[in-house]
Amino acid sequence: MRILYHHRTRGRHVEGVHIRGIVGALRELGHDVDVMSFPGADPEREVETTTTGSRSRLAGLVTKLPGVVFEMFELLYNVVTLARMSRAWRVAQPQLIYERYSLFLFATIWLARRRGIPLVLEINDSALVERVRPLKMRLLARRIERWCFRHATGLVFISTYFRETAIAAYGEISPCVISPNAVDLPRFDPSRFDREVLRTQRGLSGRTVCGHVGAFAHWHGVDAFVEAIAQRLDSVPDLALVFVGDGKTLPAVRELIEARGLSDRVLLPGRVPHDEVASWIACMDYAVLPNSNHYGSPMKLFEFMGMGVAVVAPDYAPVAEVIADGHTGWLFPRGDAAACVERVLELAQQAEERRRVGQAARDYIANERQWRNNAEQLLTLVPAEACP
Repeated sequence: MRILYHHRTRGRHVEGVHIRGIVGALRELGHDVDVMSFPGADPEREVETTTTGSRSRLAGLVTKLPGVVFEMFELLYNVVTLARMSRAWRVAQPQLIYERYSLFLFATIWLARRRGIPLVLEINDSALVERVRPLKMRLLARRIERWCFRHATGLVFISTYFRETAIAAYGEISPCVISPNAVDLPRFDPSRFDREVLRTQRGLSGRTVCGHVGAFAHWHGVDAFVEAIAQRLDSVPDLALVFVGDGKTLPAVRELIEARGLSDRVLLPGRVPHDEVASWIACMDYAVLPNSNHYGSPMKLFEFMGMGVAVVAPDYAPVAEVIADGHTGWLFPRGDAAACVERVLELAQQAEERRRVGQAARDYIANERQWRNNAEQLLTLVPAEACP
């Protein structure tokens, strides 16, 4: 089947990982997939070439516009989409459109309905949830979203909570599946790495290592977690922490670590290329996700679990869909930083428990949460007559 994957993101970081995962899985299943990206974006390479650099810089400037102006640009992008999609239909003649949903974007669905082509929407964002950039034209965004959710051929939600939120707000919506994030298991394979060599190179030899990979942002709770556990690290002398990533709260965390004299116990390597993430996870005995949100499916959970590294995580519904407490990970009451710290400290002294749960986590990923699983799920939404 000829599939056109369309997205309006810059295709970087987690977005790029997800796009490459789905596109790669569809191709492995034998489908021809073309990717139509935001001008200047190239998620399949995750680099910006000199020929698209000016457009990429323009995209960066647009994201810094005031709220209402930025949302007007999002709305106007429908005109660009209509023109680009019309050309794509003449050249590629797709039999299925798979689109990563973006607020205010309705042109693809409108055009697909006119052409009689099935279109499946992947829902990672919504006008119904709290967003990093506050939504100004909320009422208009929800009206467009309701129309999109009702007129797409099918919907792929990243969590049950997300689907239930949409149904509660919009009533009847298109057929849908729940498809949390996934992982490229061959890339996230602990057998690829010499764990002890890596730990020695990074000053972690002989330590029990608890780690985290992700952005240093207030809503992820890394700063609050580090501040809380820093006061108790002396109770577990062998425990070391590794927090990979950067963001607004990283300078404050660095300052705290230096002030407490814990630089030899808490490693902060900053952001690393995605190709290097697995090597850092290979150094860890277990991991921690200090906070999340009500609707998201954190990519880092799947990458940790794929590496056989189980995670201490908050009991939000989407997280609990992936982690069975005491079996494929450990849950603590969301918002309870003290409970999170307590569980991390307890597990530092339970090597067999960490190994048992880590292996169960990897088995779960291998059986249910590879990108192939997501691709197979989304294809169930396509009418049989559309498939050759």
